[in-house]
Amino acid sequence: MKIAVVTYGTEGDARPLAALCRALDDAGHASVLLADASTLETAQKLQVKTQALAGDIQGALGTHGAIANVVAQSDRPGAAAQALAAIANTNANSWLRQTVETAEGCDLIVASGLAAFTGLSAADALGVPVIGAGMFPLTPTRDFASPFLPPSRVPRFLNRLSHHFVNAMLWRAFRPAVNAARAEVCGLPARQRMWSDHPMLYGFSRHLVPRPGDWPANASVCGQWIPPAADWQPPAALNAFLVAGEAPLYIGFGSMTGFDAARLREIVVTAVAGRRAVLNPGWSGIDAANLPANFHVVGNTPHDWLFPRMALVVHHGGSGTTHSAARAGVPSVVVPFAGDQFFWADRLARAGVADSAVAGNRLTAEDLARGIAFAGRPEAREKARALGERMRAEDGLACAVEAIERMVKKSV
Repeated sequence: MKIAVVTYGTEGDARPLAALCRALDDAGHASVLLADASTLETAQKLQVKTQALAGDIQGALGTHGAIANVVAQSDRPGAAAQALAAIANTNANSWLRQTVETAEGCDLIVASGLAAFTGLSAADALGVPVIGAGMFPLTPTRDFASPFLPPSRVPRFLNRLSHHFVNAMLWRAFRPAVNAARAEVCGLPARQRMWSDHPMLYGFSRHLVPRPGDWPANASVCGQWIPPAADWQPPAALNAFLVAGEAPLYIGFGSMTGFDAARLREIVVTAVAGRRAVLNPGWSGIDAANLPANFHVVGNTPHDWLFPRMALVVHHGGSGTTHSAARAGVPSVVVPFAGDQFFWADRLARAGVADSAVAGNRLTAEDLARGIAFAGRPEAREKARALGERMRAEDGLACAVEAIERMVKKSV
């Protein structure tokens, strides 16, 4: 099969789909991945065919960007919908035109992230099957609330309704630009209702989110989609630091920005309290200069190599980092800022491998120290070890490839 995969978001959105494309290619199919240029490095290293979509996700994540505003106002669920829609709506015409041109002659479109409505509309225009892909659950269920809402604030009897509410809110924000692009680019009629009957593949673990019993048969939980292990060697300085003492803490907040970086730096240094620590500043803006000697600063380092060598992982709760930490068999300390990060923080706490999380904009050194102390308990470490063993037994990519082949065969 020829398969076009379209997504838009951070590297955390694109990397799992790059791994999926590589697995599809290895299974004898021919894939192409469309995403933001800054997020295509993993796909290119895997020799996956790529195309860059218009846009600048790093600009959107910058201090004055749309997502930065969400981070600064993480207690406002509606802010996420508005910020996400602003990015996608600006590029709706360009994304749809490019996706239709690229997917011409393809047998399937896989749609994900901020470009999901683009992929769904391109499939309408071309008359080809479409499968949605997600790194967090979007299909309504009674088992838990929408990942975009604080888990503790939604009564259980409103769980399913919360999904419909959030999905409707998102569609309302995206709909005008999507329908305008459908008309201008493809001559398609406007859609009043959001798509809801296409198959969905989820690249997360059933050991963190068991598949709900009320999901439709075409929604599959596959397990984490991880790129093949790279032939990667650590810099000499990192290797020397690791062998010089006990396993350190890892601290990194991925692509999060928009918060008071100087304040967070002070909180981290205070809470670590002299322990050995590896810090990855990421896009956070944290000043890595003149840190105490117990800190070692790294850039992008493969999580599957680094995390098993850590005592625990302090992170923002993105789906990919959450899974990589759990898969490594080490406890977490989650500092969520926006979106589905609060959902993953709650999932790790339910698994007993992390303490209850405190939002990044309210975090204190005492909160972070308490989370670190919890992650150091023998019972948390044992639960993390057992969880990691179960997750490493999953083959999320093989499951996804088999599901795609089965779903497409069924639709023909």
